[in-house]
Amino acid sequence: MKKISDSAVRRLALYQRFLQEAADAGLDTISSGDLAERGGTTSAQVRKDLSLFGSFGKRGLGYEVQELLREIREILGVDRTWKVALVGAGKIGSALFSYRDFQKRGFRISAAFDSDPAKVGSDMGGVTVRADEEMDRRLRDEGIEMVIVAVPAEAAQAVVDRVVNAGVRAILNFAPVRLRVPRGVALRNVDLTLELEGLSFALTGR
Repeated sequence: MKKISDSAVRRLALYQRFLQEAADAGLDTISSGDLAERGGTTSAQVRKDLSLFGSFGKRGLGYEVQELLREIREILGVDRTWKVALVGAGKIGSALFSYRDFQKRGFRISAAFDSDPAKVGSDMGGVTVRADEEMDRRLRDEGIEMVIVAVPAEAAQAVVDRVVNAGVRAILNFAPVRLRVPRGVALRNVDLTLELEGLSFALTGR
């Protein structure tokens, strides 16, 4: 199986977003130029990205919006609903839980865990926050497929180790620390501080 770069997958996710907006606007077709302009890339890159997964569109006619949207959703695996758990019901965790686009995109947060007794038992949009001690068993019993980690940096590695041992193979980490996972486990890190530092560098004009 050919290796697909992370950057190509990210662009594909952007194309999906633009196609959905085009569909909502009632457009029937869209060109690679339109997708490129919105995604900040080139028509050649759009065609190259799509060619990794098959043959789409017709020369001079562009792509049928609904057909390409359906194909990309299938490629990305968002043509189904994924069962997601949130570990860490603090401020970041609560904000993530409230993000409505997760549900729209097929990611349903169906379990939440925290080690703070004050948070255990509280309600988050119909999901009861469970005690940390229940996490390992519930991840297995409820067939959780993805986990969002929003805990302090010093606790993150131990949490991820437990998540992996419970059989979860996809993790989104918001803790500001680099984590180790075994081969076969997909890990994505979101470090908000690094992103802000990148912006501060841009503002220095260098």
